[in-house]
Amino acid sequence: MAIRTPYRPLRGISAVVALLAIGAVGCSDVSDAVDSAKDGAKKVARQRSVFSLSIGDCYNPNGKVEGDTFAVEIVPCGEAHAGQVVGEFDIDEEKTYPGDDAVSAIADERCPVEAGKSAPDTWALPKGVDLFYYTPTKESWATGDRAVTCTYTKESGKFTGSLKADLKPEQTAYLKGANAVYDALWANQSEEDYVEDDLDGYKAQAKAVTAALDAHLEGLQDIEGTEVGKLREQLEKTAEQWKKAANATDADAFYIAYDPAFTGLDPNKTVAARKELGLATTVPADDAEVWAAT
Repeated sequence: MAIRTPYRPLRGISAVVALLAIGAVGCSDVSDAVDSAKDGAKKVARQRSVFSLSIGDCYNPNGKVEGDTFAVEIVPCGEAHAGQVVGEFDIDEEKTYPGDDAVSAIADERCPVEAGKSAPDTWALPKGVDLFYYTPTKESWATGDRAVTCTYTKESGKFTGSLKADLKPEQTAYLKGANAVYDALWANQSEEDYVEDDLDGYKAQAKAVTAALDAHLEGLQDIEGTEVGKLREQLEKTAEQWKKAANATDADAFYIAYDPAFTGLDPNKTVAARKELGLATTVPADDAEVWAAT
């Protein structure tokens, strides 16, 4: 987690460093020094307060990805960069600073939603890119800071290009429905490992997934394509199993329905439809690992 802290101008300090570098070299190295100074000056000119970040901005942190930060280097998305802003919101529901853990919990809940508006296809994310966020600290909260900035950032290395998707209506409709199904699955997961210990909790999860699947299936009805049609038929059968799980009278009945219900959401079964729609077709490693174990 990157923690937002009050902005402190860095322009003067960096400019002095660049100027000292020029004066410290011999004549034979003047050309290299000038090039280096130009690069340094460009980086200085691109410095922006973390408070001024906007959705779509591509940037490089001044230091490690995680930890307190004052400013970042804004760069064109066509250049190599470590992160891009994909969402933002204000914490308006709290009058006093709720604490670091509470602020992080709010960001954990809301940033995926906000990021999904700019970059809805998580399959298309470059390898190693994860969701991070800048949040208020206790000190910045006292100055009126309430903003949370959500970013997709590569903790090690950089990537090139904007993550903001220019999608067709059918692609948007598919992703909206599919993302909602998996969100319902994971957001409502019981903390208990066994159904016997929390049947009501597991049934609540099944009910949430059922509702999301019904909405997804409704959206798929307006999308043409042979593979999309096959996926719709398969998801209709999957939805029936989730409904049985949601209405299970005991743990045994739940288990019987849950196995084919969960297997029916295997993302590998969506690859052909995604290809037909022109979407990314490589299953994220984390998802592939989950369903490989079933």
